[in-house]
This record gives sequence, structure tokens and C-alpha cells, in this order.
Amino acid sequence: MFVLDDLLFRPLIGIVDTLHSLALQELYDVEALEDERKENRLLYELGERSEEEYLDRKETIEAELELAREVREQFASGRVEVKR
Repeated sequence: MFVLDDLLFRPLIGIVDTLHSLALQELYDVEALEDERKENRLLYELGERSEEEYLDRKETIEAELELAREVREQFASGRVEVKR
């Protein structure tokens, strides 16, 4: 019975773990959020975004960026507990 468990469930657990890792990397992409922050600033400087829109979006991006950095740090240390 235990041999069957090892043959059937261990590969499945490995696949799920890999998918979980990829999903976290995609959801909490620090570089993409930094690019979005730069784009927000550029649109504001070009006059395509009002100051209110700029500040609202800036606050949202910074909160997401902080969360992404925390998740990345936890992921790198091997302990991932995503709480929202």
C-alpha cells in the first residue's frame, strides 16, 4: 500500500508544488510592479493622468509591491504563507 502511495501521490505532490511556485512568482512579480510604478509616473509627467489618479494608483502599486516583496522573501527562505 505504501509503495503504491509513493508511486502515485509523490509525483502529483511534486507537480502541485511546482504549479504553486509558478503561480506565486506570476502573481507577485516585483519587476512587473516596478515597471507599472514607472509607467504610472511617466503618464502623470506627460499629463495623461491627473494627480488624483496618479496618487491613487501609486498607493495601490506600492501596497502590492510591498506584499510582493514579502512573498518573494518568504518564498526564498522556503516558508510560504500567503495571507491577504
